[in-house]
Amino acid sequence: MSPLPTAHLRQLSKQVGFDLVGFARAEPIPPDFLLGWLEAGCAADMDWLGTRAAERLDVSLLLPGARTVIAFATNYYRDEPRSSGSPIARYARGRDYHSTLRDKLKAFRRLISEAYPEVHHYGSVDSGPLMEKVWAARAGLGYVGKNGCFITEPYGSWVLLSALVLDAEVDAYAGGPAEDRCGHCRRCIMSCPTGALLGQGRVDARACLSYQTIENRHAEVPESFRVEMDNIIFGCDICQDVCPLNRSPVFTPNERFAPRAVAELGVMELAALTPEQYAQLIPGTALARAKYDGLRRNAVYALGATKQTEARPLLERLSEDPSEQVRHAAQWALRHLDA
Repeated sequence: MSPLPTAHLRQLSKQVGFDLVGFARAEPIPPDFLLGWLEAGCAADMDWLGTRAAERLDVSLLLPGARTVIAFATNYYRDEPRSSGSPIARYARGRDYHSTLRDKLKAFRRLISEAYPEVHHYGSVDSGPLMEKVWAARAGLGYVGKNGCFITEPYGSWVLLSALVLDAEVDAYAGGPAEDRCGHCRRCIMSCPTGALLGQGRVDARACLSYQTIENRHAEVPESFRVEMDNIIFGCDICQDVCPLNRSPVFTPNERFAPRAVAELGVMELAALTPEQYAQLIPGTALARAKYDGLRRNAVYALGATKQTEARPLLERLSEDPSEQVRHAAQWALRHLDA
């Protein structure tokens, strides 16, 4: 079979709404970075990152005969007044990005199958074993910055990634990652309040507030991290906000990234969220991953971190909440108010 024309594939990518697309040869990924990071414990309790390590490193285990990986980047930046100062990370203020990107990828795969029915493919949107940042770099879309975020020239790091593996070659491949523009800048590393950024694109999840507010749903957040949760409820944008390469963000017209009503709520309102409000505001957003009690626990920690004395009546009520994690968080916050 002749190589697929990248010009046509780029046209199809644009047609379904991806902002950037690139092509990389489906060659195995050297294991040192991933395995070293896992062995150092930097994945915290996210065991799934290691259980399918072999497939992450060799996409031919996901799709026999893999020849090409197509990498996509989607700009999600919105900065609307009604969500200004939201304690929710930008990517999570609108519809769940998994659904948005999955819809784009499904549409692209349909077009691929119509145009090239003999080609097989395997796709992933952040939930499969594909290492999207590695493939986006190999496909020439940008590079992994010191903060561990993927940085592109047109959109900075305000992008979400997805990838598609093909068992066919294309007529042109990227030469590798884009030029590293971080230089000697260490602003992200110095600004991380918990010291989670280790340099060279490595992030210690155990110290990352994004991990603590999203994935750590069972254990209490260490006290040294709680006190840094000033207006941080779900995810953390600090290392992106301070990045000089993000000084001129591009506003996306994609309404799926438009902030939903939950992005208008402040820390106090999120801490006081009722089950009924949760059921109305959260489904269909990325915030659902933290679950009801996790989201309230995070908000309570944030109230304690900022010593909001006006929150005392709410914290006293939550100190008797049926949820153990919310109850313990409120008790800590009350002690912190008096410290």
